[in-house]
Amino acid sequence: MSDQGGAAISTLAPPAPSGPPPKMTNRGRTAVPLSSSNSESTDIPEFEPFGLPGPRGFPPMTEYLDIMGVDMMRRPDESNRMQHHTMLFNSDNLIVRRGQEFQVKIEFSRPYKPASDKFAVEFVIGSSPQYSKGTYMPVFTTKERQSSWEGRITATADNTVTMGVTPAANCIVGKYHMYIAVMTPFGIRRTRRDNSRDLYILFNPWASDDAVFLDDETERQECVMTEMGIIYHGANDDIAERNWNYGQFNYGILDACLYIMDRADMPIPNRGDPIRVTRKASAQLNSRDDEGVLVGNWSGDYTYGVAPTSWTGSTDILLTYASSKMPVCYAQCWVYAAVFNTFLRCLGIPSRVVTNFFSAHDNDGNLRTDIILDDNGRIDRNRTKDSVWNYHCWNECYMSRPDLPTSFGGWQVVDATPQETSDGMYRCGPASVQAIKHGQICFPFDAAFVFAEVNSDVVFYSRSKDGAMEPVKVNRTHIGRTVLTKTPGGMTRRDITDQYKFPEGSTEERTVLEKAEEYGCQREKSDLPVADVDLVLPTLEVSVGDDFELSLEFINSSNQSRTMDAYISGSVVYYTGVTRTEFLFRNPTVTIEPNQSVKESVTVESKKYMQSLVEQANLHFIVTGKVKETGQIVTAMKVVTLHNPKLTVTVSDGGKVNEEMTATVEFTNPFTFSLEGVYIRMEGPGIMLPMTKYYSLITGGSSLTWSEFFIPQRAGSSRLIASLDCPALRQVYGTASVTIEP
Repeated sequence: MSDQGGAAISTLAPPAPSGPPPKMTNRGRTAVPLSSSNSESTDIPEFEPFGLPGPRGFPPMTEYLDIMGVDMMRRPDESNRMQHHTMLFNSDNLIVRRGQEFQVKIEFSRPYKPASDKFAVEFVIGSSPQYSKGTYMPVFTTKERQSSWEGRITATADNTVTMGVTPAANCIVGKYHMYIAVMTPFGIRRTRRDNSRDLYILFNPWASDDAVFLDDETERQECVMTEMGIIYHGANDDIAERNWNYGQFNYGILDACLYIMDRADMPIPNRGDPIRVTRKASAQLNSRDDEGVLVGNWSGDYTYGVAPTSWTGSTDILLTYASSKMPVCYAQCWVYAAVFNTFLRCLGIPSRVVTNFFSAHDNDGNLRTDIILDDNGRIDRNRTKDSVWNYHCWNECYMSRPDLPTSFGGWQVVDATPQETSDGMYRCGPASVQAIKHGQICFPFDAAFVFAEVNSDVVFYSRSKDGAMEPVKVNRTHIGRTVLTKTPGGMTRRDITDQYKFPEGSTEERTVLEKAEEYGCQREKSDLPVADVDLVLPTLEVSVGDDFELSLEFINSSNQSRTMDAYISGSVVYYTGVTRTEFLFRNPTVTIEPNQSVKESVTVESKKYMQSLVEQANLHFIVTGKVKETGQIVTAMKVVTLHNPKLTVTVSDGGKVNEEMTATVEFTNPFTFSLEGVYIRMEGPGIMLPMTKYYSLITGGSSLTWSEFFIPQRAGSSRLIASLDCPALRQVYGTASVTIEP
């Protein structure tokens, strides 16, 4: 039956809308918007009536208590900042730690009468304050009426009342607005919004009820209060140091750290839980899937940003991200770890940067790094896909783990370097170090990944012409050789390998590996006979641009003569173990008499490797061979980190707070070729904000001198850090120790 009023017209459906989809809102789902931004706020009414006004409005309230002024006691030298260990923050606002009392002075219009006057101090965070969510918190003066934040009057004098406020030890961490509210018979009247009354509340490792409580003052001073860091890099037998200015107390850094959580859309009520905060930040510190802080780049081409080796501190990175709202270019593992460390220390979570030498990047769930050899014993680079990082940096942070069984709290691994996804995002941790040591890799978060980084085996496979693969050697001690961090209160390194694993070959280690296998880890079980020919590569210290001799020692521990076809390969590699270019190949045949040793020397010429050298100047030598008489495979690997020239940094004598000083950086180009596009950076915690100088050309053999004036802001010992960076020469550093008198 047709429609009498008109005809139905059939056409093609309209095309889908173009452009990005609209941002999802809470409309129709929740009564109020989900608060996920600390920078957003809502207006609290100055007067909140209990009922409707009369015909002539509300009567004059001159007889009732009125607020004339509020003193937050926020100066660095006042008791609040001193007692809460926040005196070093360069901020105009009050900064305190949760679970610990702070004082506020309130001046009223007349003397306070406890019997009849009622007032409260209100704290508000976020755009949808609710008492049940912990985002609106009134604090009262009497014991009979208390919220989860305790309040008490500590002193009265004339019209002034001093109020002590103790935030809950599990309260939200962030920036709060504070109001004073006075109750009258007709309603509640408040102070109007004033930015000078905003305050920051941080985690408190000094408070025993806080989840981040660390009962060791030396560790607390190092892992919360220290701005100067040392990050270890290089090779396991040639460890180098990289000085870093964490700068967690610099102006704007605390706001930048809160912005990181805002940018991650982290709900405000979740920001009191260090487990959630660190996991969220682990994802937001890299830009892989969420426009986070840092863009990773391991290519060697840093045209559109700053080379990772050029950075000397976290301040520039965090302030740039907060102001530009765009990811900062570029970072590698130690930059991610250093900036993450600044974030954690700034918020009050004890943290340290850790370096694992020979770190396995295990991405397929097994505990093997596979190296493929052909049937003659020569490495097959086309089929060898796994790589071992010369070193890898991550963070440890200290917290309780109520989500895990007892004893798995304490130090937790978190890693912002984007390696593999975890729950759909590039992040890692927090993973309990105790769980990793004891093979309990089923516990959240990402314990299995970190376990593999320190416990994998290097397995050499012989591949026959028909494609069959047979394990011929297993090195169970190469991975996770040494785990280092800075010594608390000192400038030396501390070996914490024993916190991650039991001694190699011990009964406890075997038990742990069996436990890990129960949770799905796969290991190479082959028990291969030990070859009676051993191969030793020397430890070398070589400067960039030098020729050197590589001396190999073949040791025959049998009672018979042995002949071996050896393959000596030298490659320029990134510190991630990825090969860029093979610059050396030798194929000597070595005959070794019974119970004797033979040395074979190879000359390495700089002209062969200099053209291909990448930053961090790593040469990787791998020697493999097959013993003719027994068919056994012999292997040895060695990373040689070439030493770069140094910067000379000097500081004028007689340093005093607020008195001008001079810092001078000197450098001589030791090469015959020119250095182009040279950047020099310099900074120092408490004494100098980051400074940069550009030189378009430094000719071979010439020198430069750069002097800058600076005014120290803080007394005590500090360091000035400088770096030089250009495409032809990376990772050139210099430091100078400075003592500033008050």
